[in-house]
Amino acid sequence: MSSAKRTGTRAPGAHAADGHDLIRVHGARENNLKDVSVEIPKRRLTVFTGVSGSGKSSLVFNTIAAESQRLINETYSAFVQGFMPTLARPEVDVLDGLTTAIIVDQQRMGADPRSTVGTATDVNAMLRILFSRLGEPHIGPPSAYSFNTASVRASGAITVERGNKKAVKATFRRTGGMCTNCEGRGTVSDIDLTQLYDDTKSLSEGAFTIPGWKSDSQWTVQVYAQSGFVDPDKPIREYTERQLRDFLYGDPVKVKVNGVNLTYEGLIPKIQKSFLSKDKEAMQPHIRAFVERAVTFTTCPECDGTRLSEGARSSRIRKTSIADACAMEIRDLAQWVRELDEPSVAPLLTALRDTLDSFVEIGLGYLSLDRPAGTLSGGEAQRVKMIRHLGSSLTDTTYVFDEPTVGLHPHDIQRMNDLLLRLRDKGNTVLVVEHKPEAIAIADHVVDLGPGAGTEGGAVCFEGTVEELRAADTVTGRHLDDRASLKETVREATGALEIRGARTHNLQDVDVDVPLGVLCVVTGVAGSGKSSLVHGSLPAGADVVSVDQSPIKGSRRSNPATCTGLLEPIRKAFAKANGVKPALFSANSEGACPTCNGAGVVYTDLAMMAGVATPCEDCEGKRFQPAVLEYRFGGRDISEVLAMSVARAEEFFGVGEARLPAAHRILGRLADVGLGYLTLGQPLTTLSGGERQRLKLATHMGDKGGVYVLDEPTSGLHLADVEQLLGLLDRLVDAGKSVVVVEHHQAVMAHADWIIDLGPGAGHDGGRVVFEGTPADLVAGRSTLTGQHLAAYVGA
Repeated sequence: MSSAKRTGTRAPGAHAADGHDLIRVHGARENNLKDVSVEIPKRRLTVFTGVSGSGKSSLVFNTIAAESQRLINETYSAFVQGFMPTLARPEVDVLDGLTTAIIVDQQRMGADPRSTVGTATDVNAMLRILFSRLGEPHIGPPSAYSFNTASVRASGAITVERGNKKAVKATFRRTGGMCTNCEGRGTVSDIDLTQLYDDTKSLSEGAFTIPGWKSDSQWTVQVYAQSGFVDPDKPIREYTERQLRDFLYGDPVKVKVNGVNLTYEGLIPKIQKSFLSKDKEAMQPHIRAFVERAVTFTTCPECDGTRLSEGARSSRIRKTSIADACAMEIRDLAQWVRELDEPSVAPLLTALRDTLDSFVEIGLGYLSLDRPAGTLSGGEAQRVKMIRHLGSSLTDTTYVFDEPTVGLHPHDIQRMNDLLLRLRDKGNTVLVVEHKPEAIAIADHVVDLGPGAGTEGGAVCFEGTVEELRAADTVTGRHLDDRASLKETVREATGALEIRGARTHNLQDVDVDVPLGVLCVVTGVAGSGKSSLVHGSLPAGADVVSVDQSPIKGSRRSNPATCTGLLEPIRKAFAKANGVKPALFSANSEGACPTCNGAGVVYTDLAMMAGVATPCEDCEGKRFQPAVLEYRFGGRDISEVLAMSVARAEEFFGVGEARLPAAHRILGRLADVGLGYLTLGQPLTTLSGGERQRLKLATHMGDKGGVYVLDEPTSGLHLADVEQLLGLLDRLVDAGKSVVVVEHHQAVMAHADWIIDLGPGAGHDGGRVVFEGTPADLVAGRSTLTGQHLAAYVGA
């Protein structure tokens, strides 16, 4: 046996392939970036910092990650690309050295009622296979354990296209695991008819009490009045049984109304399609209030909320059904799976164990697989998405994270840091957009953007190590070692909201008094029961304004002026000053440019290639008809007003002939939350996560309520912005409001008048109040995890 001899020798020096160790970006101009050029080291952990709105996401997500995904998509055939999302090339001169990018962002998981933690992570799929192999009694294939699959039976004649065609009788049967009563949702809805109509009135007298349904001109109402199924002049309570059935549950049928063919269907299915099939959070406030009044959701009595059919619930492995398994906390389920020893399904058990252990490792062991995916916080959703990457064998991949420490207690941040470093040490490039000093501290390389936000940002202020950043004269560098101090004196409570016997989710019969007239902070590790206590247990009718973490919904037509209600007084003022209709001053209504329909740009669809958006030639991007721009208020036309920044508009509407108190109040709230640099007409799609959070806070500050409940308002906020937020919270309390904040940021804890700490752990290890008192007492006692971390933070 002989071996081949090497005839050549390696040339001295590094191999040419080893020279590509940088991701080079030159001339990036996405959103507010100003010709940004950076060189990012590969196989290192790079953290991008800067105030909210400085351009971090524009550089990392909209430029580097977007171009990587676009280039990968281009490797597929044109046929396949036709089924994929089309991505435009970012505005950048040079992008070199890119690797495959895996994005782990904070986008909430879909709020589909059938989407759960188990279905979103494929754990349910593995459990279904397990039960179909080992479950007793055996009820069928994996689909028999799926609450997304309905049972189907069919029989009839089919023609077989083979040789002599002939009809043969065939039967088809598929066993699904869906509960037939709730259709796999776990809850059933009941509609309160008294909220839909006044049965003492007839349709012609305006019986409907549904928002937007007017009997005089509304087409929907006319369909019912002129359908012929009911008498429009008879009070609804006098309908015969048949008339009432047709009115409420009639099947869709074509009817002629004023010479036009329209579809008539019963009121209940009409309401279900018009209101219940839509995302409640995306509705206008008055529509959402109507839905909350008219519809009640209760646990399905047939499946007891498990979503599964009786057959699926009856099949068990060691006395445990698949419904029981999905209801367990994941760390308990991992232990149950570990105790199964079945050689016939050994590979499946190994994969299932590894996935469940990843949940525990990442700090989500307190979740259960039947938890609806839409109820996860932004931080929890991001960590769930991380699970599939933890055991990956891929290397030389770029992982992109958007604030992975959001929603994490200081105790949990170290665990997240270890995971990020582990991904890097496997030979991957890790890019992280982050604000927390604890996460910035582990970076190999830091890129600081700024110096300000919006038009005042978009430039690289610093590149280098963490130690060099501390010495740099940038906003981040100056605030990196900031530590809030405990208040010398705290406010006294003026009353209390009593919570008694709270048992929502993992709360264990909690009794607590939430003080009023002060800044109260609710703390505890992730999963300890904070949101369950604040959002699920506050007494009804407590005059509460709740600002949760759900993102503002909006298209490219939405902007700060529309979503805060600011545009309404401005339109009315323009209309009154010029003697015309307010609708002319809306780019989504009569005043819109007919060429671009008020979008300001014309979109050209290029099939599987990215569409092209070009500024509208007729309105030059102003969105309005030329005739509308002739009308002025305070010397400005409507497009000039929408191009103003919040700070400039606050001056404009504060004095002189343009004085408009209603608009000035809203602009003042936007300035209070630190959004003075935003332009009124800036599309919501261009705002960062922190900017959207503060915009939502500003919108709710106008609500009438004595108690403000804020869920992690520091999400997406730079260290410098947190100071401004604390000032805002103080002003709210000093104005006579009560403020309750669910928060992990130690600066907010230190600034509190009262702290309620939940724990001691997460899931069934939490759900109890482990401390109530002032921050000073919490630090002095150091009896809880929060107390220990807060003491270290303030240097006590």
